Amino acid sequence: MSKPAATQYPSLDGVQRILAVSSCKGGVGKSTTAINTALALSRYGLRVGVLDADIYGPSLPTLVRPEETTLYQSEEGLIQPLEALGLKLMSFGWIDPEQQRGAAILRGPMVSQVVSQLATRVAWGELDYLIIDFPPGTGDIQLTLTQQLPIDAAVIVTTPQNLSFVDVVKGIQMFDTVKVPTVAVVENMSYFQCGSCGEKQRIFGEGAREKLVQQFGFQHTFELPLDPRLSKSGDEGMPLVAELPDDPVSQIYYQIAEKAHGEINRLLQDNPGTPTLSYNVGQNCELTYPDGRIVEIPPFELRFACRCAACVSEYTGEQLVKREELDPDVYPTEILPVGQYAASVKWSDEHRSSIYPYDYLQEKFDISE
Repeated sequence: MSKPAATQYPSLDGVQRILAVSSCKGGVGKSTTAINTALALSRYGLRVGVLDADIYGPSLPTLVRPEETTLYQSEEGLIQPLEALGLKLMSFGWIDPEQQRGAAILRGPMVSQVVSQLATRVAWGELDYLIIDFPPGTGDIQLTLTQQLPIDAAVIVTTPQNLSFVDVVKGIQMFDTVKVPTVAVVENMSYFQCGSCGEKQRIFGEGAREKLVQQFGFQHTFELPLDPRLSKSGDEGMPLVAELPDDPVSQIYYQIAEKAHGEINRLLQDNPGTPTLSYNVGQNCELTYPDGRIVEIPPFELRFACRCAACVSEYTGEQLVKREELDPDVYPTEILPVGQYAASVKWSDEHRSSIYPYDYLQEKFDISE
């Protein structure tokens, strides 16, 4: 696909790519991930801006400390972004400094309007990337941003707990609804590494990242450690990638930036090389590759291959649904793409949670590979 034009908002005309960094839970390290990923992209020589879209609890004024925090307006009525560490920056915390000492008291519609103005009334100029640090959740503010702005892709941040896994699925589904592909998943606070023996201790459990890979087929997932330096550097206004660019943890942010950049460039090509899954009534399902090759899959076999939590135990991997329990004449009633990596299938037996990663379908059914 080609990048949509941003002519509706002239302030975004010079912005080449917009990347959302999102989570459905607060306190998972989303803002830390956003600013360090932005710094990593900048160190690759890219021009990067960061928009803190959290009105209730903006983090950017804490994470980065520009020398000059006075905001100016151009003759065209656009706000000039602040600058620090080679980034262009904007946050409600700089527009309303009093908000930094207390919670913003605004009703939902007003918040959505403020966020929209923050994104579209800032003179971003020429940028290779605008990173939007989304507020946590999947409500009106998030939908306003995704519907109004030409967002190219999303990076979703989560933690190892099962509760976070449930919430991150909601975030993935929200972005899929508005046709914004998720290009990477970051599991923050994934482990604590002992300083003396190097052993990784999974304090908050493990397995959530693997479940996301299995259910959605993500190719780019990352683990970040529980490292006190991350919070300390952020609290001091000097994020880790800026303070210690050669540190092993900083290198993970470079990997996130590199993979997200590569995936977005692939998506912006006219032919990203994504397969499609379809169904002809009364016949087989078809997995069609970009080169025209077709692999036929019997509907019953595709239904039995579902790996959702109702069909396969997420803890043991045991097959919960037996062949003899399924309708032999089951067929898809709807097939929809999920980003660029999977297809979602609704079935005639009212089963609604089947998500099939294309890599999984290829591995299971394409005997030519």
